[in-house]
Amino acid sequence: MKEITIEAGRGEKQYWQDIWGYRELFYFLAWRNILVRYKQTVIGVAWAVLRPLLTVLVLTFVFQRVAGMKSEGAVPYSIMVFCGMLPWQFFATAFMESGNSLVSNAGMISKVYFPRLAVPVSSVITSFIDFLVSGVLLALLMAVFGVVPSPMIVALPLFILLAFATALGAGLWVSALMVRYRDFRFIVPFVVQFGLYLSPVGFSAIAVPEKYRLLYSLNPMVGVIDGFRWAILGQKALYWPGLGLAFAGVAVLLVTGVWYFRKTERTFADVI
Repeated sequence: MKEITIEAGRGEKQYWQDIWGYRELFYFLAWRNILVRYKQTVIGVAWAVLRPLLTVLVLTFVFQRVAGMKSEGAVPYSIMVFCGMLPWQFFATAFMESGNSLVSNAGMISKVYFPRLAVPVSSVITSFIDFLVSGVLLALLMAVFGVVPSPMIVALPLFILLAFATALGAGLWVSALMVRYRDFRFIVPFVVQFGLYLSPVGFSAIAVPEKYRLLYSLNPMVGVIDGFRWAILGQKALYWPGLGLAFAGVAVLLVTGVWYFRKTERTFADVI
């Protein structure tokens, strides 16, 4: 068996080789996160279904019953909201979990060297598993309501990848920043709560006036959620300038997130 040695400060190429060599670490950390998250809960992993379902019920009441918003076409409003809630819930959970991941694993980080990137990435993977469980519920609800998936569903993996990249890029930034600035422990929940209403979860992005739509699309989750709805329901043509902006924004977010994480990684054990 080939011996692999991981040392802080090694070259970038060697660092990524080390991550591949220790790829099983991602699996074990993600599995541990799942066990810890649902430990001593009565319904266990069913919370992955119950949380987005309750949020959909609340948003349906607020936006449809109170604000009078409607779905496009014949698709039930609750299904439209659920299609938007899936990627948002994935992003929000991954953003919060990865943000706290390094601080929560302070003991392990300060005692043993390993690629620190595995910690926030495993948190995103854990949130992605919840996303898949919730996706099964969406499929069941669509079957109950008689909603047939759009032929564009073949493009859904692309938007799932875009959602994963968004969550990972934001998670890398906030996890690295939280090691040094614990203020982010209070900022992150506010960003998630505020971002829910700035993203087209409870309404369609087409409700935004056209002259503001490109500006609104600076929020990368607009393109992600729009893409999910388009791929699953096929209700309207995509706003291509906004989608292009989303892809560019997510690419910048991910690349800079990896860059900043790697830049600060060697100081984590001393600061944390």
